[in-house]
Amino acid sequence: MKERFFLILICVLFVPINSFVAQIPTRMVATNGVVDDEGNKDDDDNDTEPNAETVIPRDFTCSLDYLLHCWAVDKNSSSNCKPRPNPFTTEAQYKERLKKLPYIIEMPYNSAVKSFIDIYVQRSRRQVEYLLGLSSYYFPIFEAELEAVGLPLELKYLPIIESALNPRAVSRAGATGIWQFMIVTGRMYDLEVNSLVDERMDPVKSSKAAAKFLKELYGIYSDWHLAIAAYNCGPGNVNKAIRRAGGKQDFWAIYPYLPSETRSYVPIFIAANYTMNYADEHHLCPAQIRIPVLTDTIMVNRRMHLEQVSSILNIPLEKVRLLNPQYRRDIVPGDVKPYPIRLPHNYANLFIDKSDAIYAYKADLLVNNRRDEVKLPEVKNISNRKKNSSGTRYAYHTVRKGQNLSSISRRYGVSVGKIKKANNIKGSKIRTGQRLKIPK
Repeated sequence: MKERFFLILICVLFVPINSFVAQIPTRMVATNGVVDDEGNKDDDDNDTEPNAETVIPRDFTCSLDYLLHCWAVDKNSSSNCKPRPNPFTTEAQYKERLKKLPYIIEMPYNSAVKSFIDIYVQRSRRQVEYLLGLSSYYFPIFEAELEAVGLPLELKYLPIIESALNPRAVSRAGATGIWQFMIVTGRMYDLEVNSLVDERMDPVKSSKAAAKFLKELYGIYSDWHLAIAAYNCGPGNVNKAIRRAGGKQDFWAIYPYLPSETRSYVPIFIAANYTMNYADEHHLCPAQIRIPVLTDTIMVNRRMHLEQVSSILNIPLEKVRLLNPQYRRDIVPGDVKPYPIRLPHNYANLFIDKSDAIYAYKADLLVNNRRDEVKLPEVKNISNRKKNSSGTRYAYHTVRKGQNLSSISRRYGVSVGKIKKANNIKGSKIRTGQRLKIPK
């Protein structure tokens, strides 16, 4: 109980987690009832019909616009299906589809929800197709962390409205990452933030933190709409709205008393759930993405630059960055403590085999902060290479278990004979742990 009270106090005193702090001039004014296809008001949903203006948050628009320039989406690839216009959908169809979703969180339909559905399925169709493609990589990560703490899996759609699945998103208020954590909130949930590492940008660790935070918020309100609203503006603002609404603990009852940007948050969440589940019905096709769905994680215990991995393994640097967005300056400070590197599944073993070459590649320039124009005394093993008196350049290789001269020669593109001559080997036997000179 004391821990819970402390969490509530911290959340009330500190800044909100989300960055929806401004609005663009465009406003969508909600009506007092949903009008059906014959022009008649439908009073069945009046209890969920907002009675205040619905504002399009500027950060929401900017996040969608980011997708048009996102490197992760292959814009030159052929579409999975031929472009088709968005079909007309009736109010009754919207309602029926939302009711059919196998969800714990209630998904009511009203004018505010419809406004954001229209943005997704009509005005931002290309961006939604990019989101559908990116979801194949990110949603399994979100689902695993939500499932681990027993939360509804439909919460996986929150990052769509938080960051448009951009792990390096930074709001004007400073909220960062795919789940948009402020520094204070992130550190409350054990996310490391410093000059080199920002785990708010790590999709796995930030998802784990978000799941814990959402579970705490639900524990406070016992209502998912209120918990989601508090994720956006902080429990303090939600508590104030509840008091101004006479103690009513229902999102639509406190709607007029919430910050204008937070009023939009739950409707956008419902619209995102609808759109991602009924994309086919609106002729939306997932885009091709450049992020590999299958990946492996390797722990690094030496300082390393992502460009070293990119160059030696021949992986585009942008792809390495997308898989490891938490390294703010592309430097992995493995010399401080072990840090994970995520790579495409088929490159993990290659990283292990070529680790010596990776750590040695441009080490002075990329890792040791040395420049070519600075004259420095020669230090052994910094670049893992040196010259002999005849001018021949060598790399050095430590023999691993199972390796032989043939496999080593293929790896470095040097004949077995040259390796034997450089190391005065008369036979063909080498031993594990032996250090060999490899002529270049």
